[in-house]
This record gives sequence, structure tokens and C-alpha cells, in this order.
Amino acid sequence: MVSNEQRRRQLAREKYLRQQQRRETARHKSRQRNVVIAAVLAVVLAGGGAVAATGALSGNDKDKKDDAASSATPSAAPTSKAPDPCAKEAKAVADKKPKKMSWKKEPAVTIDKSASYTMKLETTCGDISVTMDAGKAPHTVNSFSFLAGKGYFDHTKCHRLVNQGIYVLQCGDPQGTGAGGPGYTIPDENLKDASIKGGKYPAGTVAMANQYNPQTKQGRNTGGSQFFLVYKKSDLPPDYTPFGTVDEAGMKVLQKIANAGAAPPDQTMNTAPNASVVINKATVGES
Repeated sequence: MVSNEQRRRQLAREKYLRQQQRRETARHKSRQRNVVIAAVLAVVLAGGGAVAATGALSGNDKDKKDDAASSATPSAAPTSKAPDPCAKEAKAVADKKPKKMSWKKEPAVTIDKSASYTMKLETTCGDISVTMDAGKAPHTVNSFSFLAGKGYFDHTKCHRLVNQGIYVLQCGDPQGTGAGGPGYTIPDENLKDASIKGGKYPAGTVAMANQYNPQTKQGRNTGGSQFFLVYKKSDLPPDYTPFGTVDEAGMKVLQKIANAGAAPPDQTMNTAPNASVVINKATVGES
């Protein structure tokens, strides 16, 4: 027969186990939440478009690098090194480097706002064509037309792949660090587009990286040259200018890159794609 003391100890033990289980469940949920938060911050803090992470803010590049190194958050958990499906092509152009270019002011808008434009990215992993709507994002499309015409994107690496929480490939920084930009910024556009309603960026969306912080509501209109391509539907607040859509063939290229996975975070917490994605040439023309 179980004594009162034994029963008391048994109940205490069961209570302790229940507490431990609750704590472990809470820790697990916290880890999952932090991965998602980190992934979202990755686009803001390492977006290269107009910030430390986006690198499009005009100002001191050294300050951008310091900010990125001190405040960037891991975008994905470390992964094992996967085979590089683009290694042969990347090796063939390894000696070609991006040009160093910078401008003080956004270029004047000269595109036809009633037209559609196509940006073709010839990469070491395959060609990616992006249809851009000048009517919805005239400043953004005009900036890409200007930069592509100057050869700004040629021989630049796509420096970040996020594969947890959100699913994006980030490109557009000649430095390949997330701290580079063209020296000028462009305004946010098309943030109420029906395609991103409800905080969902569909697969195939191409959008600008920026420095906007929803907590402080600081960092609007900080886009530069860095952009991200969504290869799988991603939960993101509608704070990033959607300006283009990847074609079917380009989506297959993106999926190949995504399947190769991401490297562990580097010293600036950037998670580079295992695939050597280099934009050999970018061109923009009317569709």
C-alpha cells in the first residue's frame, strides 16, 4: 500500500515533469519564432537596397558595413555545404569584377510609364527574365533601367539566400556583402498591390530590399540597388516595393539555386547561397 509520503512524492514528481515539458514546449516555440523574425530582418538588415543591409543609402559606405556587421541577424540556420550546381560556369568568369560606380542623385524618370519592361539577368546558373510594370513602380523600373544600362549589375554576386521563414534570393550589391548601393535612394512604390495583400509575397515576386523598421516606423523610401526574388510564397509585411515577376524558366533557375541550400552565416551573419550565382549581364528593355 502506498503511504501518504510516497503519494506526495509521486505527485510532486509528476508536477515537476509537467513543468519541464511546458518549459521545453515554450523554448521550442520561441526558437521557431526567432527563426521567422530573423528571416524577416534579413531582408531589412541585409537587403542592400538602401541600408546597412541593403546598402542603397547614400552616405558613408564604412558606416554601412559597420552597421551591418553589428546589427544583422542570421537569416537561416546553418546548413551543411551542398554541391554547387553553378561552379563550372562561375569559374569561367571568376576574373571578371563589377565596376565601381556611384551617383549622388536618383536619375530622372525617362521611361514610358504606360509600358511594360523586361529585365533579363544572365547568370551563371541560368537566365532569369523579370517582367516589370512601369506604371505601378516608375521610379524603381527607371532606376533598374538606368543601372543596367551602365553595366552596374554586371559580374555581381547574389549574396544571400534565405531558406527558413521566408524564401528569397537577394542580389544587386556589387560589393557582394549586403552593404553596397548606387549612392542614391528611391521611394517605396506599389505597397498596396493586390498581389501582396495580407502580407504574402507570392513565388515569382521581385521586390526591393530596404531599411524600414515597422517598430519605429523609420526607414521609408530607402530602396537602392538591392532586390530579392521570391522562390516560394513568403510571409512578409507589405513594406517592400514589388516591381516585377519572374518568368517560368527563371523560376526553374531559382529553384535550382534554392535546392543547393545556403552556407552557414558568415561574420556579418549573411547566409550566402551554396550555388555560385553571379549576374554576368543585366539588360532592360520594353516588352
